[in-house]
Amino acid sequence: MLLNHVGRAISLFAVTNIDDMVMLALFFSQVAGTPRGIVRIVAGQYLGFVGILAVAIAAALGLGLLPDAVIPYFGFLPLLLGLRAAWQVWRDRAEDPRDEAEARVDEVGILSVAGVTFANGGDNIAVYVPVFTTAGTAGLVVYTVVFLILVAGWCMAGLFFATRPQVARALARWGHIVLPVVLVGLGVAILIEGGAFGV
Repeated sequence: MLLNHVGRAISLFAVTNIDDMVMLALFFSQVAGTPRGIVRIVAGQYLGFVGILAVAIAAALGLGLLPDAVIPYFGFLPLLLGLRAAWQVWRDRAEDPRDEAEARVDEVGILSVAGVTFANGGDNIAVYVPVFTTAGTAGLVVYTVVFLILVAGWCMAGLFFATRPQVARALARWGHIVLPVVLVGLGVAILIEGGAFGV
């Protein structure tokens, strides 16, 4: 029974967090491998994912913390962060790329990573709630522990992809442009798929 829960937890995490891998690689590329930047991204990823788990567990336990109708509006967070990042790219277009890389290390903060992770977790919450509801207390503990371990693995994989020579060169050259595009696209997708504003 325990192994069944572990296997399901691994597959469930992987399926619901594939898009998050791209975001992590983009974030890691923005901090140019600096230890403080890496720590902020990992901390932000954990903070955001713990928020997703807290909401999913609360909903599964019947607390009704957030109505389903509210979740799509979390799409505004990555949308606004993407627009802010696009404005910064436009504003800094004439600066030395090395100065931009140093500035981006300071711009990628714990709360911005956590916010994007949480906002991107609407589908996670929608999938986790029914699974958690039927898993029982022991199963819920297993899912939570496995998920938190896998967050570390996801962060390592994101850092790995961001530091591969070919990927790193592409991300260094285009990452500051791709990041706002991905964030805006993610925000719009969350709003539309969730049916915000009756769309």
